[in-house]
Amino acid sequence: MVGTAPSTAATWSNWAGNQRATATAILRPTSLADVTEAVRTATAAGDRIRVVGSGHSFTGVAVTDGRRMELTDLDTGVRVDVDHRLVTVPAGITLRALNDLLAAHGLALPNLGDIDAQTIAGAISTGTHGTGAAYGCLSTFVEALTLVTGTGEVLRCSADEHPDVFAAARVSLGAVGVLVEVTLRCVDAFVLHAHERPAPLGAVLADVPALVEGHDHAEFYWFPYTDRVQVKTNDRVPADDRPLPRWRGWLDDEFLSNTVFEGACRLGRAVPALAPGISALSARALTERRYTGRSDRVFCTPRRVRFVEMEYGLPREALGEALGALRRIVDGLPFKVLFPVEVRFTAADDIWLSHGYGRESAYVAIHQYVGMPHEPYFRAFEQVAEGLGGRPHWGKLHWRDAASLAPAYPRFPDFLAVRDRLDPDRLFANPHLTRLLG
Repeated sequence: MVGTAPSTAATWSNWAGNQRATATAILRPTSLADVTEAVRTATAAGDRIRVVGSGHSFTGVAVTDGRRMELTDLDTGVRVDVDHRLVTVPAGITLRALNDLLAAHGLALPNLGDIDAQTIAGAISTGTHGTGAAYGCLSTFVEALTLVTGTGEVLRCSADEHPDVFAAARVSLGAVGVLVEVTLRCVDAFVLHAHERPAPLGAVLADVPALVEGHDHAEFYWFPYTDRVQVKTNDRVPADDRPLPRWRGWLDDEFLSNTVFEGACRLGRAVPALAPGISALSARALTERRYTGRSDRVFCTPRRVRFVEMEYGLPREALGEALGALRRIVDGLPFKVLFPVEVRFTAADDIWLSHGYGRESAYVAIHQYVGMPHEPYFRAFEQVAEGLGGRPHWGKLHWRDAASLAPAYPRFPDFLAVRDRLDPDRLFANPHLTRLLG
Protein backbone atom coordinates (compact mmCIF):
# COMPACT_ATOMS: atom_id res chain seq x y z
CA MET A 1 0.00 0.00 0.00
CA VAL A 2 1.04 3.60 -0.52
CA GLY A 3 2.11 5.11 2.76
CA THR A 4 0.73 8.54 3.71
CA ALA A 5 2.59 10.72 6.17
CA PRO A 6 0.87 12.63 8.97
CA SER A 7 -0.05 16.25 8.23
CA THR A 8 2.93 17.60 10.22
CA ALA A 9 5.20 16.22 7.48
CA ALA A 10 3.30 17.96 4.69
CA THR A 11 5.56 21.03 4.73
CA TRP A 12 8.68 20.59 2.62
CA SER A 13 11.70 22.71 1.79
CA ASN A 14 14.66 22.08 -0.46
CA TRP A 15 18.31 21.84 0.66
CA ALA A 16 18.97 25.55 0.15
CA GLY A 17 15.75 26.58 1.90
CA ASN A 18 14.67 28.84 -0.97
CA GLN A 19 11.75 26.62 -2.08
CA ARG A 20 8.92 25.56 0.23
CA ALA A 21 5.61 23.80 -0.25
CA THR A 22 2.75 22.25 1.68
CA ALA A 23 1.26 19.12 0.17
CA THR A 24 -2.25 17.74 0.59
CA ALA A 25 -0.80 14.25 1.15
CA ILE A 26 2.57 12.53 1.26
CA LEU A 27 2.81 9.33 -0.78
CA ARG A 28 5.54 6.81 -0.04
CA PRO A 29 5.08 3.88 -2.44
CA THR A 30 6.99 0.68 -1.80
CA SER A 31 6.26 -1.06 -5.11
CA LEU A 32 5.46 -0.42 -8.76
CA ALA A 33 1.84 -1.34 -8.03
CA ASP A 34 1.73 1.36 -5.35
CA VAL A 35 2.89 3.98 -7.84
CA THR A 36 0.28 3.04 -10.44
CA GLU A 37 -2.43 3.02 -7.76
CA ALA A 38 -1.34 6.46 -6.55
CA VAL A 39 -1.46 7.84 -10.10
CA ARG A 40 -4.92 6.48 -10.77
CA THR A 41 -6.26 7.65 -7.40
CA ALA A 42 -4.95 11.18 -7.91
CA THR A 43 -6.37 11.30 -11.42
CA ALA A 44 -9.79 10.21 -10.19
CA ALA A 45 -9.67 12.91 -7.50
CA GLY A 46 -8.61 15.60 -9.94
CA ASP A 47 -5.44 16.19 -7.91
CA ARG A 48 -1.79 16.46 -8.97
CA ILE A 49 1.39 14.62 -7.99
CA ARG A 50 4.98 15.84 -7.87
CA VAL A 51 7.79 13.44 -7.15
CA VAL A 52 10.45 14.76 -4.76
CA GLY A 53 14.01 13.49 -4.47
CA SER A 54 16.68 14.84 -2.14
CA GLY A 55 15.74 18.49 -2.60
CA HIS A 56 19.00 19.54 -4.26
CA SER A 57 17.33 21.53 -7.03
CA PHE A 58 17.15 25.28 -6.43
CA THR A 59 14.12 25.79 -8.68
CA GLY A 60 10.46 25.14 -7.99
CA VAL A 61 10.59 21.88 -9.96
CA ALA A 62 9.48 19.80 -6.94
CA VAL A 63 7.04 22.31 -5.44
CA THR A 64 3.45 21.14 -5.18
CA ASP A 65 0.25 22.08 -3.40
CA GLY A 66 -1.14 18.68 -4.42
CA ARG A 67 0.23 15.27 -3.49
CA ARG A 68 3.94 14.81 -2.90
CA MET A 69 5.49 11.45 -3.76
CA GLU A 70 8.74 10.33 -2.14
CA LEU A 71 10.50 7.28 -3.58
CA THR A 72 12.76 6.52 -0.60
CA ASP A 73 10.92 3.29 0.25
CA LEU A 74 10.34 2.15 -3.33
CA ASP A 75 11.79 -1.34 -3.77
CA THR A 76 11.90 -2.70 -7.31
CA GLY A 77 14.92 -4.86 -6.59
CA VAL A 78 18.58 -4.44 -7.52
CA ARG A 79 20.07 -6.37 -10.42
CA VAL A 80 23.80 -6.24 -11.18
CA ASP A 81 25.14 -7.75 -14.41
CA VAL A 82 28.90 -7.54 -13.90
CA ASP A 83 29.75 -9.21 -17.21
CA HIS A 84 27.79 -6.63 -19.22
CA ARG A 85 28.50 -3.80 -16.74
CA LEU A 86 24.83 -3.02 -16.22
CA VAL A 87 23.03 -2.24 -12.98
CA THR A 88 19.28 -1.82 -12.46
CA VAL A 89 18.18 0.08 -9.35
CA PRO A 90 15.08 1.71 -7.86
CA ALA A 91 14.75 5.32 -8.97
CA GLY A 92 14.84 6.59 -5.38
CA ILE A 93 18.34 5.31 -4.60
CA THR A 94 20.84 8.07 -3.81
CA LEU A 95 24.04 8.44 -5.78
CA ARG A 96 26.00 7.79 -2.59
CA ALA A 97 24.29 4.45 -2.04
CA LEU A 98 24.59 3.61 -5.74
CA ASN A 99 28.33 4.32 -5.73
CA ASP A 100 28.85 2.00 -2.75
CA LEU A 101 26.73 -0.70 -4.42
CA LEU A 102 28.76 -0.49 -7.62
CA ALA A 103 32.09 -0.50 -5.78
CA ALA A 104 31.10 -3.72 -4.00
CA HIS A 105 30.77 -5.34 -7.45
CA GLY A 106 33.95 -3.86 -8.93
CA LEU A 107 32.02 -1.28 -10.99
CA ALA A 108 31.60 2.50 -11.11
CA LEU A 109 29.75 5.22 -12.99
CA PRO A 110 32.01 6.71 -15.69
CA ASN A 111 31.60 10.25 -14.34
CA LEU A 112 29.92 12.13 -11.51
CA GLY A 113 29.20 15.65 -10.35
CA ASP A 114 30.62 17.03 -7.14
CA ILE A 115 27.90 15.91 -4.72
CA ASP A 116 26.30 12.50 -4.24
CA ALA A 117 23.20 13.26 -2.15
CA GLN A 118 20.74 13.29 -5.07
CA THR A 119 18.49 10.40 -6.01
CA ILE A 120 19.27 8.87 -9.38
CA ALA A 121 15.80 9.90 -10.61
CA GLY A 122 16.34 13.53 -9.59
CA ALA A 123 19.87 13.61 -10.98
CA ILE A 124 18.95 12.39 -14.44
CA SER A 125 15.64 14.28 -14.63
CA THR A 126 17.42 17.63 -14.24
CA GLY A 127 20.46 16.86 -16.40
CA THR A 128 22.99 16.63 -13.55
CA HIS A 129 26.51 16.48 -14.95
CA GLY A 130 30.17 16.33 -14.04
CA THR A 131 33.05 17.51 -16.18
CA GLY A 132 35.10 15.88 -18.95
CA ALA A 133 35.47 16.36 -22.70
CA ALA A 134 34.39 12.78 -23.41
CA TYR A 135 31.35 12.68 -21.11
CA GLY A 136 27.82 13.97 -21.32
CA CYS A 137 25.47 14.39 -18.37
CA LEU A 138 24.64 11.43 -16.12
CA SER A 139 21.56 10.73 -18.23
CA THR A 140 23.83 9.52 -21.04
CA PHE A 141 24.67 6.49 -18.89
CA VAL A 142 21.01 5.40 -18.77
CA GLU A 143 20.51 2.22 -20.78
CA ALA A 144 16.82 1.69 -19.96
CA LEU A 145 14.16 2.97 -17.59
CA THR A 146 10.68 2.20 -16.36
CA LEU A 147 8.11 4.89 -15.73
CA VAL A 148 4.45 5.20 -14.84
CA THR A 149 2.71 7.70 -17.12
CA GLY A 150 -0.03 10.14 -16.26
CA THR A 151 -2.61 7.62 -17.50
CA GLY A 152 -1.29 4.91 -15.18
CA GLU A 153 0.45 2.97 -17.94
CA VAL A 154 3.75 1.27 -17.15
CA LEU A 155 6.33 1.84 -19.89
CA ARG A 156 9.73 0.17 -20.11
CA CYS A 157 11.87 2.29 -22.40
CA SER A 158 15.25 2.04 -24.11
CA ALA A 159 16.81 2.97 -27.42
CA ASP A 160 14.95 -0.01 -28.92
CA GLU A 161 11.68 0.07 -26.94
CA HIS A 162 9.62 3.30 -27.04
CA PRO A 163 12.70 5.22 -28.25
CA ASP A 164 10.86 8.56 -28.38
CA VAL A 165 9.82 8.22 -24.73
CA PHE A 166 13.37 7.19 -23.88
CA ALA A 167 14.73 10.34 -25.56
CA ALA A 168 12.29 12.47 -23.57
CA ALA A 169 12.36 10.69 -20.20
CA ARG A 170 16.12 10.68 -19.65
CA VAL A 171 15.96 14.45 -18.96
CA SER A 172 12.30 15.18 -18.31
CA LEU A 173 11.91 17.39 -15.20
CA GLY A 174 9.43 14.75 -14.04
CA ALA A 175 6.95 15.97 -16.65
CA VAL A 176 6.21 12.71 -18.47
CA GLY A 177 5.83 10.19 -15.65
CA VAL A 178 7.14 8.76 -12.40
CA LEU A 179 10.53 7.09 -12.86
CA VAL A 180 10.47 3.87 -10.86
CA GLU A 181 13.51 1.97 -12.12
CA VAL A 182 16.70 2.85 -14.00
CA THR A 183 19.28 0.67 -15.76
CA LEU A 184 22.73 2.25 -16.00
CA ARG A 185 25.72 1.33 -18.11
CA CYS A 186 28.77 1.28 -15.86
CA VAL A 187 32.50 0.74 -16.23
CA ASP A 188 35.02 -1.27 -14.28
CA ALA A 189 35.94 0.41 -10.99
CA PHE A 190 38.80 2.86 -11.47
CA VAL A 191 41.18 5.08 -9.56
CA LEU A 192 41.62 8.80 -10.18
CA HIS A 193 44.68 10.94 -9.73
CA ALA A 194 43.55 14.41 -8.65
CA HIS A 195 45.69 17.49 -9.16
CA GLU A 196 44.50 20.79 -7.69
CA ARG A 197 46.52 23.97 -8.19
CA PRO A 198 46.15 27.75 -8.17
CA ALA A 199 46.66 29.60 -11.46
CA PRO A 200 46.08 33.02 -13.10
CA LEU A 201 42.67 33.29 -14.79
CA GLY A 202 44.11 34.70 -18.02
CA ALA A 203 46.56 31.85 -18.45
CA VAL A 204 43.83 29.25 -17.91
CA LEU A 205 41.44 30.90 -20.38
CA ALA A 206 44.19 31.13 -22.98
CA ASP A 207 44.79 27.40 -22.71
CA VAL A 208 41.25 25.99 -22.28
CA PRO A 209 41.48 23.53 -25.22
CA ALA A 210 44.67 21.99 -23.86
CA LEU A 211 43.23 21.84 -20.33
CA VAL A 212 40.00 20.18 -21.42
CA GLU A 213 41.44 17.79 -24.00
CA GLY A 214 44.56 16.97 -22.02
CA HIS A 215 42.76 15.45 -19.02
CA ASP A 216 39.95 12.99 -18.43
CA HIS A 217 38.16 15.56 -16.25
CA ALA A 218 38.98 19.26 -15.84
CA GLU A 219 37.35 22.21 -14.12
CA PHE A 220 38.28 25.46 -12.44
CA TYR A 221 36.95 27.94 -9.91
CA TRP A 222 37.32 31.69 -10.33
CA PHE A 223 37.40 33.79 -7.17
CA PRO A 224 35.52 37.09 -7.69
CA TYR A 225 37.48 40.34 -7.29
CA THR A 226 40.71 38.46 -8.11
CA ASP A 227 42.59 37.18 -11.14
CA ARG A 228 43.06 33.79 -9.51
CA VAL A 229 41.48 30.42 -10.15
CA GLN A 230 41.83 26.97 -8.64
CA VAL A 231 42.24 24.33 -11.34
CA LYS A 232 41.25 20.73 -10.68
CA THR A 233 42.05 17.84 -13.03
CA ASN A 234 41.20 14.16 -12.52
CA ASP A 235 42.87 11.44 -14.60
CA ARG A 236 42.55 7.67 -14.54
CA VAL A 237 45.59 5.82 -13.17
CA PRO A 238 46.24 2.11 -12.58
CA ALA A 239 46.87 2.20 -8.82
CA ASP A 240 45.72 4.03 -5.71
CA ASP A 241 49.31 4.67 -4.65
CA ARG A 242 49.04 8.25 -3.40
CA PRO A 243 46.01 8.39 -1.08
CA LEU A 244 45.22 11.68 0.60
CA PRO A 245 46.26 11.55 4.26
CA ARG A 246 43.25 11.57 6.54
CA TRP A 247 44.41 14.77 8.26
CA ARG A 248 44.83 16.58 4.92
CA GLY A 249 41.39 15.50 3.73
CA TRP A 250 39.86 16.77 6.96
CA LEU A 251 41.83 20.02 6.85
CA ASP A 252 40.99 20.86 3.22
CA ASP A 253 37.54 19.36 2.66
CA GLU A 254 36.00 19.62 6.11
CA PHE A 255 37.70 22.42 8.01
CA LEU A 256 38.76 24.90 5.30
CA SER A 257 36.09 24.24 2.66
CA ASN A 258 33.18 23.96 5.10
CA THR A 259 33.84 25.21 8.64
CA VAL A 260 36.19 28.10 7.83
CA PHE A 261 34.39 29.01 4.60
CA GLU A 262 31.05 29.09 6.43
CA GLY A 263 32.52 31.51 8.95
CA ALA A 264 33.99 33.65 6.20
CA CYS A 265 30.62 33.79 4.41
CA ARG A 266 28.84 34.81 7.59
CA LEU A 267 31.40 37.55 8.13
CA GLY A 268 31.03 38.71 4.53
CA ARG A 269 27.25 38.77 4.86
CA ALA A 270 27.51 40.86 8.04
CA VAL A 271 30.22 43.19 6.67
CA PRO A 272 29.95 43.16 2.84
CA ALA A 273 32.95 45.46 2.39
CA LEU A 274 35.15 42.57 3.51
CA ALA A 275 34.01 40.30 0.65
CA PRO A 276 36.82 41.10 -1.83
CA GLY A 277 39.43 40.48 0.85
CA ILE A 278 37.74 37.24 1.86
CA SER A 279 37.69 36.09 -1.78
CA ALA A 280 41.39 36.88 -2.18
CA LEU A 281 42.21 35.07 1.06
CA SER A 282 40.15 32.05 0.00
CA ALA A 283 41.99 31.90 -3.31
CA ARG A 284 45.36 31.87 -1.57
CA ALA A 285 44.32 29.42 1.15
CA LEU A 286 43.84 26.66 -1.44
CA THR A 287 47.33 25.37 -2.15
CA GLU A 288 48.46 22.72 -4.62
CA ARG A 289 47.80 19.09 -3.81
CA ARG A 290 47.94 15.73 -5.60
CA TYR A 291 46.36 12.49 -4.48
CA THR A 292 44.70 9.29 -5.70
CA GLY A 293 41.47 7.63 -4.66
CA ARG A 294 38.39 5.62 -5.62
CA SER A 295 36.69 7.48 -8.44
CA ASP A 296 33.47 8.52 -6.69
CA ARG A 297 35.36 9.65 -3.59
CA VAL A 298 37.51 11.93 -5.72
CA PHE A 299 34.60 13.27 -7.78
CA CYS A 300 32.33 14.01 -4.81
CA THR A 301 33.09 16.29 -1.88
CA PRO A 302 31.05 17.36 1.17
CA ARG A 303 29.05 20.56 0.69
CA ARG A 304 27.56 21.91 3.90
CA VAL A 305 27.74 25.67 3.34
CA ARG A 306 24.28 26.61 2.06
CA PHE A 307 23.95 28.62 -1.13
CA VAL A 308 21.70 29.30 -4.10
CA GLU A 309 22.95 28.72 -7.62
CA MET A 310 22.43 29.43 -11.30
CA GLU A 311 24.27 27.45 -13.96
CA TYR A 312 24.30 27.88 -17.73
CA GLY A 313 25.54 25.50 -20.40
CA LEU A 314 27.17 27.53 -23.18
CA PRO A 315 28.76 26.72 -26.52
CA ARG A 316 32.35 26.07 -25.48
CA GLU A 317 33.74 28.80 -27.72
CA ALA A 318 31.63 31.41 -25.85
CA LEU A 319 33.31 30.81 -22.48
CA GLY A 320 35.81 33.66 -22.65
CA GLU A 321 33.16 36.22 -23.60
CA ALA A 322 30.83 34.94 -20.87
CA LEU A 323 33.45 35.17 -18.13
CA GLY A 324 34.54 38.64 -19.28
CA ALA A 325 30.95 39.85 -19.00
CA LEU A 326 30.54 38.09 -15.66
CA ARG A 327 33.56 39.89 -14.21
CA ARG A 328 32.06 43.23 -15.22
CA ILE A 329 28.72 42.25 -13.69
CA VAL A 330 30.32 41.29 -10.37
CA ASP A 331 32.31 44.52 -10.23
CA GLY A 332 29.19 46.60 -10.88
CA LEU A 333 26.81 44.99 -8.41
CA PRO A 334 25.50 47.07 -5.48
CA PHE A 335 26.28 44.10 -3.20
CA LYS A 336 29.12 41.63 -2.91
CA VAL A 337 29.54 38.04 -4.12
CA LEU A 338 30.90 35.56 -1.59
CA PHE A 339 31.16 32.34 -3.62
CA PRO A 340 33.60 31.35 -6.36
CA VAL A 341 32.39 30.68 -9.92
CA GLU A 342 32.65 27.08 -11.14
CA VAL A 343 33.48 26.22 -14.77
CA ARG A 344 33.08 22.68 -16.16
CA PHE A 345 32.98 21.01 -19.58
CA THR A 346 30.91 18.25 -21.20
CA ALA A 347 30.58 16.41 -24.50
CA ALA A 348 27.65 16.69 -26.87
CA ASP A 349 24.75 14.26 -26.52
CA ASP A 350 21.44 13.43 -28.22
CA ILE A 351 18.96 13.71 -25.31
CA TRP A 352 16.19 16.12 -26.25
CA LEU A 353 16.20 18.38 -23.19
CA SER A 354 19.82 17.87 -22.21
CA HIS A 355 21.76 21.11 -21.90
CA GLY A 356 24.44 19.41 -24.00
CA TYR A 357 22.13 18.41 -26.85
CA GLY A 358 24.08 18.60 -30.10
CA ARG A 359 27.07 20.57 -28.86
CA GLU A 360 30.17 20.53 -26.68
CA SER A 361 29.49 22.73 -23.68
CA ALA A 362 31.20 24.88 -21.09
CA TYR A 363 29.15 25.28 -17.92
CA VAL A 364 29.39 28.42 -15.80
CA ALA A 365 27.87 28.10 -12.33
CA ILE A 366 27.40 31.19 -10.18
CA HIS A 367 26.51 30.99 -6.49
CA GLN A 368 25.57 33.23 -3.62
CA TYR A 369 25.59 32.49 0.11
CA VAL A 370 22.13 32.03 1.63
CA GLY A 371 20.67 35.24 2.98
CA MET A 372 22.64 37.41 0.56
CA PRO A 373 21.03 39.22 -2.40
CA HIS A 374 21.29 37.17 -5.57
CA GLU A 375 18.53 37.94 -8.06
CA PRO A 376 20.09 41.00 -9.77
CA TYR A 377 23.38 39.09 -10.07
CA PHE A 378 21.74 36.00 -11.52
CA ARG A 379 19.43 37.91 -13.86
CA ALA A 380 22.29 39.96 -15.26
CA PHE A 381 24.32 36.88 -16.04
CA GLU A 382 21.27 35.12 -17.48
CA GLN A 383 20.85 37.95 -19.97
CA VAL A 384 24.46 37.47 -21.09
CA ALA A 385 24.18 33.68 -21.22
CA GLU A 386 20.92 33.68 -23.17
CA GLY A 387 22.47 36.04 -25.72
CA LEU A 388 25.32 33.56 -26.20
CA GLY A 389 22.94 30.64 -26.83
CA GLY A 390 23.06 29.40 -23.25
CA ARG A 391 20.76 26.77 -21.80
CA PRO A 392 19.90 26.94 -18.09
CA HIS A 393 20.57 23.93 -15.89
CA TRP A 394 17.13 22.53 -15.04
CA GLY A 395 17.98 22.16 -11.35
CA LYS A 396 19.41 25.67 -10.91
CA LEU A 397 17.69 29.05 -10.65
CA HIS A 398 16.69 30.83 -13.84
CA TRP A 399 13.82 32.88 -15.25
CA ARG A 400 13.39 31.39 -18.73
CA ASP A 401 9.99 30.37 -20.08
CA ALA A 402 8.66 28.16 -22.86
CA ALA A 403 8.85 30.95 -25.45
CA SER A 404 12.56 31.56 -24.82
CA LEU A 405 13.50 27.91 -24.28
CA ALA A 406 11.94 26.51 -27.43
CA PRO A 407 14.53 28.08 -29.80
CA ALA A 408 17.36 26.78 -27.58
CA TYR A 409 16.31 23.14 -27.90
CA PRO A 410 15.80 21.79 -31.45
CA ARG A 411 13.70 18.87 -30.16
CA PHE A 412 11.53 20.95 -27.81
CA PRO A 413 8.36 20.34 -29.88
CA ASP A 414 9.05 16.58 -29.86
CA PHE A 415 9.36 16.60 -26.08
CA LEU A 416 6.06 18.48 -25.75
CA ALA A 417 4.36 15.95 -28.04
CA VAL A 418 5.52 13.05 -25.84
CA ARG A 419 4.35 14.92 -22.76
CA ASP A 420 0.93 15.52 -24.34
CA ARG A 421 0.64 11.80 -25.02
CA LEU A 422 1.87 10.52 -21.66
CA ASP A 423 0.35 13.14 -19.38
CA PRO A 424 -2.64 14.59 -21.24
CA ASP A 425 -4.34 15.81 -18.04
CA ARG A 426 -1.14 17.35 -16.60
CA LEU A 427 -1.17 15.14 -13.51
CA PHE A 428 2.53 15.92 -13.00
CA ALA A 429 2.33 19.67 -13.68
CA ASN A 430 3.05 22.50 -11.31
CA PRO A 431 3.48 26.27 -11.84
CA HIS A 432 7.21 25.90 -12.52
CA LEU A 433 6.67 23.33 -15.30
CA THR A 434 3.81 25.37 -16.75
CA ARG A 435 6.19 28.32 -17.13
CA LEU A 436 8.93 26.19 -18.68
CA LEU A 437 6.85 23.96 -20.94
CA GLY A 438 3.66 25.93 -21.53
